[in-house]
Amino acid sequence: MGTQGTRRALRPEEQHAEAPSGPRPFWSGTITFGLVSIPVNLYPGVRSTGVRTRMLTADGTPVRRRYFCPNDEKDLERDEIVRGYEVEEGQWVVVTDEDLEAIAPRKSRDIDLRRFVGLDELDPFLFENTYVLTPGGESEKAYRLLADVMERESKAGIATFVMREKEYLVAILAEKGILRAETLRFADEVRSPRDVELPEHGGKAPAKIVAGFVDEIEKASKSDISREELSDERTKKLEQLIERKHRAGEDVITAPSAPADEEEAEGRADVDLMEAIRRSLRGESAARAKPHHARGRGPTESDRSKPAPSRARKKTPSARTRTASTGTKAKRR
Repeated sequence: MGTQGTRRALRPEEQHAEAPSGPRPFWSGTITFGLVSIPVNLYPGVRSTGVRTRMLTADGTPVRRRYFCPNDEKDLERDEIVRGYEVEEGQWVVVTDEDLEAIAPRKSRDIDLRRFVGLDELDPFLFENTYVLTPGGESEKAYRLLADVMERESKAGIATFVMREKEYLVAILAEKGILRAETLRFADEVRSPRDVELPEHGGKAPAKIVAGFVDEIEKASKSDISREELSDERTKKLEQLIERKHRAGEDVITAPSAPADEEEAEGRADVDLMEAIRRSLRGESAARAKPHHARGRGPTESDRSKPAPSRARKKTPSARTRTASTGTKAKRR
């Protein structure tokens, strides 16, 4: 068994990067500063290669997550759920889709490069996700020029851009003629030494101890580090374990056939019924047209003599009142 089937499902940007036809950007825009505009494409700089497992029943059926109301003791549909923020214990402020749309940043395809700072001014703690920028269109000359100047001057650009209705703060870095973007964490997301109760510096250590540390560091130092040393040993061992057990037929279970979904079956019946109506409107005889009945029962003589029953209107939750996951009612504005 190969390892492909056991890997974690990729995020949308990773799916683009792993496309059979080759890597594709999942966002395109323009770096802008002053009078300069450089079209660029954005690619994910990393990809996850961990082994993806799923929760199963003992007979091999994948389990599903459902929204459950503990008060009413029932599963909830999506249209019965609202989004809320707990301001006090048991008290929530409902946040609607309209609320989020009203505060969403203005859609833009610009990477607004606002200022340049020295590389030593950027704390690595601020870095969150890595992306690679490539020249878009015919911008390679301007792209290379910007990368070369930034690298020579040891500068990083601080910029903002909007992706998926969210504004990001990024650092644009240059290395070996290539630009990359590091999304930055906000200041209140980074813990300080005081937050983790790090003790104050205790002064100078004895010279003998310092010399010993220096000696050990020099022994373990190398001029560079190879990618082979940056490998996920646990993932490798887990992949080997899964492959070995699969080949040996050990702990291998096959999921039972899932029953046909009732809603899909009713949907097919409705389609068949609609086709029968179309045939009737075209004047096709009942002898030529195959009979279609939503409930799988042919009409009787008494059925034909009776007027067609009116179809009951399906009740849906009101737009102003939805059942939240706590079983309470929340007004939608």
